Amino acid sequence: MLGGWVYIMTNRPDGTLYIGVTSDLPRRIWEHREGVIDGFTKRYGLKRLVYVERYDDIATALQREKNLKHWSRAWKVALILKANPHWNDLYEQLM
Repeated sequence: MLGGWVYIMTNRPDGTLYIGVTSDLPRRIWEHREGVIDGFTKRYGLKRLVYVERYDDIATALQREKNLKHWSRAWKVALILKANPHWNDLYEQLM
């Protein structure tokens, strides 16, 4: 099985949050940033990657995504702040 990534996108620090999962993180974040796929991230201009987690198994990543989506906003923000306190865009680190 392929590994996977769980990630969080936003439009600005403490802005709208989107949680996603993918097996190809650089490609998927590029798609969000370029707006090539219609949907939530394009509608709200979510182009800043602020959080990532890597998993060896895509099924584990999918389960983690589902779990995070059920967390309160405060818990999600705390998770981001712990790993990325300045809400830096992590996209450039992927390259």
